[in-house]
Amino acid sequence: QGLKPIVSTESPALIFGTTTKLASDLPADDSFLGKNKVPDLQKVFQRADGLPVHLKRGVPDKLLYRTTMALTIGGTIYCLVALYMASQPRNQ
Repeated sequence: QGLKPIVSTESPALIFGTTTKLASDLPADDSFLGKNKVPDLQKVFQRADGLPVHLKRGVPDKLLYRTTMALTIGGTIYCLVALYMASQPRNQ
């Protein structure tokens, strides 16, 4: 009998029959592609100004950082208070 494939070697029927376009097939002036921001961001992040990477983009980064720190400290204090209250016996 020989060896026969267990699984069919035929390709399955298409579920979604839409065609895809390769990036090389698209015209260069398509509006949805937008401007490549990577070189500009590389210049910003590689600047030697002594700032850590998570604060390089200015005010939005500082706002997010400070909000995260405030929530972290607040959550820690809340957990410590909850642990203290849980450790105290209840008055009957």
